Amino acid sequence: MMLPKLRVGVVGLGYWGPNLVRNFHDLPDVEVAWICDFREDRLAHLGRRYPAVRRTTEFGDLLSDDKLDAIAIATPVGTHYPLATAAIRSGKHVLVEKPLAASSAEGSALVALAEAQGLTLMPGHTFLYSPPVNLIRDLIGSGVLGDLYFISMSRVNLGLHQPDVSVVWDLAPHDFSILRYWLGETPTRVSAMSRCCIIPGMPDVAFINLEFPSSTIAHVELSWLAPSKLRRTTIVGTEKMVVYDDTSTEPVRVFDSGVELPDPESFGEYKLSYRTGDVVSRHLPPAEPLHLELEDFCSAIRYGTEPRSSAEIGLEVIRMIEAVDDALVESGSRIEAVGDPQPA
Repeated sequence: MMLPKLRVGVVGLGYWGPNLVRNFHDLPDVEVAWICDFREDRLAHLGRRYPAVRRTTEFGDLLSDDKLDAIAIATPVGTHYPLATAAIRSGKHVLVEKPLAASSAEGSALVALAEAQGLTLMPGHTFLYSPPVNLIRDLIGSGVLGDLYFISMSRVNLGLHQPDVSVVWDLAPHDFSILRYWLGETPTRVSAMSRCCIIPGMPDVAFINLEFPSSTIAHVELSWLAPSKLRRTTIVGTEKMVVYDDTSTEPVRVFDSGVELPDPESFGEYKLSYRTGDVVSRHLPPAEPLHLELEDFCSAIRYGTEPRSSAEIGLEVIRMIEAVDDALVESGSRIEAVGDPQPA
């Protein structure tokens, strides 16, 4: 049975908004009804590509459209809470680009409001729909890697400096959401160091350490100041190891490598046994993660299901970022991760 098309509006046509418009437009059961931005030139540029879509500089035009089902928000972080709140109160389902809000208090309030209204609220953690990320999740869940010792992640590039948020708020949501998705848990302790190299008071490089309840530890390196783009993660388990390079033509390689400690033959005698086996590059089907993410968003609206990138994950990511901020205030001290905040 043919279902009526979902009518969607996109707010914010900067770097990411046009990608949302393109992917929504390519979904057969979706109609992009509105695009919204306060910059007329952005509206005109995208309007030439999608002439049938209505354009406006007023967010209220979307709120007052009773036939509009959902709104996707791709605006600066500080605007996420007021825009999403207004959209939910007007009866619209909401997709908010990462992070969900500028604080866990705001995020908690959004989650509570969406639940009270019976509406879908979804943070845009696109990497949760990446085929390499999901392959690694399957490897972890199957036990092929054994118990996880540690995870090391690097997400660095030359730019783009953001005017309103630090490198942690800009880049960490990617890696924090992936870690939460892979491990199914949030860290109990956090420590961090950062430096404001270019803009005073705005960290543009950060080194973060996370300790999880399962005893897995993770190190996350973030920077807007690097000579080349690097998106590389190493996962080391008791049985096997994985290297995930998001910029490689072979993004996931599984190493049958490890170290064993046999029982010593005599007191004080320990001989480590190193194993270096096959390296397997796993096949991955071609897919655009954003397309899969928006499909999931629309499915959640139609059938009332919880999207993979759930509001809960979005809220936990914010709490992890706030824990990092607290650690930075304490000059890199190892601190307990924060608990549930009071709603805004």
